[in-house]
Amino acid sequence: MSIVLLRIMLALLATSVITPKSNGENEQWCIADEQTPDDELQAAMDWACGNGADCSKIQMNQPCYYPNTTRDHASYAFNSYFQKFKNKGGSCYFKGAAVITELDPSHNPCRYEFIP
Repeated sequence: MSIVLLRIMLALLATSVITPKSNGENEQWCIADEQTPDDELQAAMDWACGNGADCSKIQMNQPCYYPNTTRDHASYAFNSYFQKFKNKGGSCYFKGAAVITELDPSHNPCRYEFIP
């Protein structure tokens, strides 16, 4: 009886170690690096918006316009590009202007996209 119990315990332990992480633990967003100067963020944001990022929500009167800063707008554009292309070889680099975060940068009413 104790051998059966030991095998069950080992099986449970093994599955807990190799079980994939639960939803939410692998979520990643791409945001502007706080140390990057605004002119570099602007250039990288212009590139992202011109190469597939959806930058419509950072336009005036749209949900992600405020706060109206280069850093906030760049973060939205970088993440839009990253989510769209990460599964096709795209990265969150932007010449060193961006970083990965596991904290959702969304704020009301601005929702940052996440694509698994």
